[in-house]
Amino acid sequence: MSTHFIYDERLGIRLPHLQKAWEMYTKEEQAAILLEWETIRGKIPDRIIELEQQINEKQRQLGEENDFARSCTLNFEIAALASIINDLWIWYRMNQTVTNRIHQ
Repeated sequence: MSTHFIYDERLGIRLPHLQKAWEMYTKEEQAAILLEWETIRGKIPDRIIELEQQINEKQRQLGEENDFARSCTLNFEIAALASIINDLWIWYRMNQTVTNRIHQ
């Protein structure tokens, strides 16, 4: 595991944490960083599936819940998980931009 990535507790994946401008890295370093990112990026869909399963379970609980306060809590938890999924999709799509920069 390189120092170019740090673990994000909320998202459950490692994210890029570059210490200098992308152009300051050698082509070899850029290639190594991209290879590591591709490995991380490849795990994002599985992470999203895990979160969707959690949402489905909370929605099931919500459908059976009679307590208003607990319903509000479940709704909040569902929204928080959906926000994480949205952010993961953004990171997943970000690769296209980074790869294009390398090949210019």
